Amino acid sequence: MKEQILAVQRMQEYIEAHLDKELNLSELARVSLFSPWHSYRLFRQYTGLTPTEYIRRLRLSESAKCLKLGNTRVIDAAYDWGFGSVDGYQRAFLREFGCNPGEYARTKVPIPLFIPYGVKFRELRKETVPMENVQSVFVQLMRKPERKAILKRGVKAEDYFPYCEEVGCDVWGILTSMDSLCGEPVCLWLPEKYKKPNTSTYVQGVEVEASYDGAIPEGFDVITLPEAEYLSFQGEPFREEDYCDAISAVQGAMQKYDPSLIGYEWDDTNPRIQLEPRGERGYIELRAVRPLKRK
Repeated sequence: MKEQILAVQRMQEYIEAHLDKELNLSELARVSLFSPWHSYRLFRQYTGLTPTEYIRRLRLSESAKCLKLGNTRVIDAAYDWGFGSVDGYQRAFLREFGCNPGEYARTKVPIPLFIPYGVKFRELRKETVPMENVQSVFVQLMRKPERKAILKRGVKAEDYFPYCEEVGCDVWGILTSMDSLCGEPVCLWLPEKYKKPNTSTYVQGVEVEASYDGAIPEGFDVITLPEAEYLSFQGEPFREEDYCDAISAVQGAMQKYDPSLIGYEWDDTNPRIQLEPRGERGYIELRAVRPLKRK
């Protein structure tokens, strides 16, 4: 992998680890192992933002997450996340999200949170090789209630990266700003009955209560999903740079698994569900099942 990409990745990781402290280009240059001028140019080239813009957007989004929890005052969010005044924070929040922080804290209206992606992962997916080492995959039967899914459709996408190319990466930020039954956004592979003409199989969304009648972001759809049982497949924790292999290991285990051993069969009338790959918990994917009919 190019040293320039790794340099930008080091700067991203340093920013994330020190987001609540003063940050300057000299520190980032030291981490990147390039000159300040070259570090600035590389950062902008690979992220599309200057370091200052990147830090500001990330701090605003982290402050919004605190406001969403309902136990943080606007004044505390402003100063905790490095803004010199409440007025300045409110203006920046309004420019970034289209509403003021007090309004968001009260209404939890969906907003496009900034979700940074490590630049090295774009390259890593090109270098993925089949995983040879056997990994443990934990399988658990669970039940999901009847619910609604608020989702953003793509065009032809069957998986994550084509979906991002079709709709952009900002969708996840909007979904993260919303409350979800399972505590986080989800990715879904939709059966035909839930698809619209000329739309993707793979979508991203949030699961909410069946009675939900709150705000729906512009350009999003709502579908109702029935109560269903799922098998949850969870792999071992993994290093972030091994995320593609971790996904392949779990999906391979799922393909080989025979649910009839526990009295079930696959139920592909319900969406397959993917949770965000996080190294500390392992990759998780869910596939619907139903009891085998007795002969």
